[in-house]
Amino acid sequence: MQLGIKTKLSLGLVFLFIVIILIGVVGLYSINKLANESRGILKANYESLQFAKNMLQALDQYEMKDTLALKTFEENLHAQEKNITEAGEKELTQEIRTRFEELKKITNNTSFINTIRAAVNRMTDLNMNAIVRKNNDAQATADKAKIYLAIIGTICFLISFSFIINFPGYIANPVRQLTRGIKQIADKNYAQRIHLDKGDEFGDLAEAFNSMAQRLDEYENSNLAKIIFEKKRIDTIINNMKDPIIGLDEKNHVLFINTAAIKVLGINETDILGKYAPDVAMKNDLLRNLINQENSIAPLKIFADNKESYFSKESLQILADEQPIGEVIILKNITRFKELDLAKTNFIATISHELKTPISSIMMSLKLLEDKRVGNMTEEQQKLIDHIKDDSSRLLKITGELLDLAQVETGNIQLQKQPVDPRTIVDYAYHALQVQADQKQIHIDMKMEDHLPDVTCDLEKTAWVMVNFLSNAIRYTPEKSKIIVEVKKENTAEGDAIIFSVKDSGNGIASKYKDKVFEKFYRVPGTETGKTGTGLGLAISKDFITAQGGKIWMESELNAGSTFFFRLPV
Repeated sequence: MQLGIKTKLSLGLVFLFIVIILIGVVGLYSINKLANESRGILKANYESLQFAKNMLQALDQYEMKDTLALKTFEENLHAQEKNITEAGEKELTQEIRTRFEELKKITNNTSFINTIRAAVNRMTDLNMNAIVRKNNDAQATADKAKIYLAIIGTICFLISFSFIINFPGYIANPVRQLTRGIKQIADKNYAQRIHLDKGDEFGDLAEAFNSMAQRLDEYENSNLAKIIFEKKRIDTIINNMKDPIIGLDEKNHVLFINTAAIKVLGINETDILGKYAPDVAMKNDLLRNLINQENSIAPLKIFADNKESYFSKESLQILADEQPIGEVIILKNITRFKELDLAKTNFIATISHELKTPISSIMMSLKLLEDKRVGNMTEEQQKLIDHIKDDSSRLLKITGELLDLAQVETGNIQLQKQPVDPRTIVDYAYHALQVQADQKQIHIDMKMEDHLPDVTCDLEKTAWVMVNFLSNAIRYTPEKSKIIVEVKKENTAEGDAIIFSVKDSGNGIASKYKDKVFEKFYRVPGTETGKTGTGLGLAISKDFITAQGGKIWMESELNAGSTFFFRLPV
């Protein structure tokens, strides 16, 4: 019958416990025996010596005519008669009693006194010899106890020492073999086996380990080749992709990275592959931007292929059973499109600039035609002139917006920031559009807090944004309605700021279009053709406000109007 590890450990501990108990019992027995012998000496012989001493003193006092001496002698003799412990002591005590009784009958008999004194002295010698003998016996007992304890202690020490030396090895050696085997399995050495000729839990564990290793070996031989081939094929495909790709696991460790990404990041593959991405990002600004920023519309400018290139970031979350297990970051090279966009922007800027002069000439010619000094026009001619003037104004506005847009896109926007009173911005827009509001009988309600601090901005461009907001509100607000312009101070995480808002009374914008109204050339579907603009005003407004460190947004509900906001720092 094979014993388990728990049973063996229990037996080993029981053995050590028995050793401790055995040593304790032997020591306790020896100490108790010595104590009893010492107690016998003190209780019997020492007291007899004390009684004898007292009797001798009483005899001396009796010779000196002390009448109470016989009573003292009687008391000590009586006590001695109850304390007889040695051989021959009883006879000596009886002899003393006999002589004492005779002494009481024949007073002051010196011969009787000397006889009694001699008997007491013999009893004293008897007890003294007994003390010496018992002391020798106690010493012998102590010596035997030392020998017994030394023998038992030596045996127990040798057995315990052997147990301490060998028993941990009994536990540690199988664990060491198992550890070595597990490391071999971790190194994919599936031919490793553990041989433990034990019928306990270690034997069962070794058998289970060998079974696992065998199955892993079979699996390795049957499927690993296919898995490795598929992995190599996927790695080859990823490495040959021109777009930089970085794969992260759920704990932000880099699982894979292709050659294009390594080249763009400017880092060695060994310094990033398998490493914790935020740790690597501490020494690489581009990687830090990639893992910290969400998908952004703004392109990333990266020096690649010996030139400044532009990339758009796309982050894909990998899910398994609706649980995130990783992330793939893809950088799409949009340099060619950026160059085309720049060329388009330059073309628009050039054309807009070229168109502005003839359109201005047309406007000047229209003013001359309207002058009565040139001649009177018929009603039909006047209508044609009005149509041409409206179209020319529209073309001139579009041309101006295109020039502003080109300025923003090329990064040549010039900002002249200065402290500006918020009332100045609102008043400028109000006076610029007061006539249009009066024509539609629209009331503009101004709500501004008192003692507003100045904002740091470009007055011209910020006022242009406010004019655009108010112009759109007038365009989409029905006649005889109200527009609310509100300016207030707000505390934000970035600091104090001033919020400007314009609320119209129009039909509102559906939620699905809210994120697109600030895109270039976007027009909300379903809007009347006569009311729509070029689709550039809000896009330019966003660029102007963003360039000044502000924020722009809108809130709207169908049939409840729209509110456009922008915020600038104090």
